[in-house]
Amino acid sequence: MAIVLGIESSCDETAVALVNSERQIIAQRIASQDEEHAPYGGVVPEIAARAHAERLAPMIEAVLEETGIALPDLDAIAATAGPGLIGGVMVGLVSAKALAMASGVPLLAINHLEGHALSPRLADAELAFPYALLLVSGGHCQILRVDGVGQYRRFATTIDDALGEAFDKTAKLLGLGYPGGPAVEQLALEGDPQAVPLPRPLVGSGEPHFSFAGLKSAVLRAKESGQHADADIAASFQQAAIDCLIDRLRIALEAMGPVPALVVAGGVAANKAIRSALEEMAAKHSMRFVAPPLALCTDNAAMIAWAGIERLPLGQFDPLDVSARPRWPLDPEAEPARGAGVKA
Repeated sequence: MAIVLGIESSCDETAVALVNSERQIIAQRIASQDEEHAPYGGVVPEIAARAHAERLAPMIEAVLEETGIALPDLDAIAATAGPGLIGGVMVGLVSAKALAMASGVPLLAINHLEGHALSPRLADAELAFPYALLLVSGGHCQILRVDGVGQYRRFATTIDDALGEAFDKTAKLLGLGYPGGPAVEQLALEGDPQAVPLPRPLVGSGEPHFSFAGLKSAVLRAKESGQHADADIAASFQQAAIDCLIDRLRIALEAMGPVPALVVAGGVAANKAIRSALEEMAAKHSMRFVAPPLALCTDNAAMIAWAGIERLPLGQFDPLDVSARPRWPLDPEAEPARGAGVKA
């Protein structure tokens, strides 16, 4: 039975976890930075990196002490090496390098997006390759076909903003604070999703990619008009986002070819209304719908450790001079989508 230590520090969660090859999360610690970033309405990279540097070493020590597992007992140390806020990524990766050097344990530099892509397999032993993946988070919005570890084909990406970013911006416009996604979802329960006429960018265009910048601007105009209740704006925004996701998925699935399962991952996957709409769509396409537990949707170290375990049989270890990467596409061969602000 293999055991891997995972380290995640790509954004504003400092996380450490021990996971084994039996799909057991032996121990996990996550330190949120919500209070630090709340006054700014979003993540401040310098504050995030400093918080990671202060918290990571004590958290690693606590997890090892809690389990009684020593570093030399590990099969590998896996750390996010990108993409993400480069200061935070470097804190986690450098820490992993130091531990690997001191203990002689192999290092695994993990793509944060691969952690999300494989996380449903940590919770669901029956999820086999291939599957269609909707990856939706604060920094990314993509549709991919997952054929195996390291085998990803991207069919759609955002040409401007990610959906999680749009949720956070909407929350800020409505005075809901940070993090915004859960707050918008909660307020939407009180509103009418048809009350505010908001656009569905690119819907009906036949193009597989996403765009949410125009939707954010429309929310701003709706708020400034003073004609709509905040709950109606939240509900209408959420419904517009769902309509965009379903339309893009329909096009991507047609191009992708048959796959047995539709999988959603990333922070936005915690949204219950989005999950419900995706589950309904999967049923219409005779596909199994898979979503990881809520704890594995947001950034966490268990998914990084699990991605490491998935790579162990392949012998895909990394040298100690591996570099942190602010951008790191899962499918580097994908054709560029139009738009200056493309999030690969």
